[in-house]
Amino acid sequence: MTGQVRTVDGRVAGRRGQATRQKLLDCLGEMLSSSPYRDVKVIDVARKAGTSPATFYQYFPDVEGAVLEIAEEMAKEGAALTALVSGRSWVGKAGWQTSEELVEGFLDFWRKHDAILRVVDLGAAEGDKRFYKIRMKILNSVTNSLTDAVKELQAKGKVDKEVSPAAMAGSLVAMLASVAGHQKGFTTWGVKQAELKPNLALLVHLGITGKKPTR
Repeated sequence: MTGQVRTVDGRVAGRRGQATRQKLLDCLGEMLSSSPYRDVKVIDVARKAGTSPATFYQYFPDVEGAVLEIAEEMAKEGAALTALVSGRSWVGKAGWQTSEELVEGFLDFWRKHDAILRVVDLGAAEGDKRFYKIRMKILNSVTNSLTDAVKELQAKGKVDKEVSPAAMAGSLVAMLASVAGHQKGFTTWGVKQAELKPNLALLVHLGITGKKPTR
């Protein structure tokens, strides 16, 4: 974490204070993995971190405020997803590799941050603009790069001009997010992870290029 860390009342936190604050966030993140978001209480987070509720309130206004801090950090990491698409080739075997790596990176990111992403999705679905903004920051990191990829292919005459780059990219990213959040559910349909990735990559490749991949 970079930059000055401040308490709720505006004071700059020292090294010990920053460590305590981070420990509270880490403990909250662990609790979100095993408990419903609405059930997590300040006193439980403080107890798990070995401190008091009063200390928690020095750094966060409430549990939701702390959750937003975790979500913001996660969104910063999510911005790196653009590297899976930006400047990559969608022609020939390289195009198939781009599709595969995008799918793998997207699914891995969702698995790693599964707990906080569930809370972000819940908040966004309930109309909380703060969570909605965080969700869109993550999705935009891929959507914008995919939009540019379709435009570039159109400029080279490789994709039909009738295709809307933004609509295609947005639809594919929404699909990726939905599938990524439902990974455990695929096992109930008898679908293994090893089967999911190549089939999802195929859909992405078809959507961007309009063609079957060269493998």
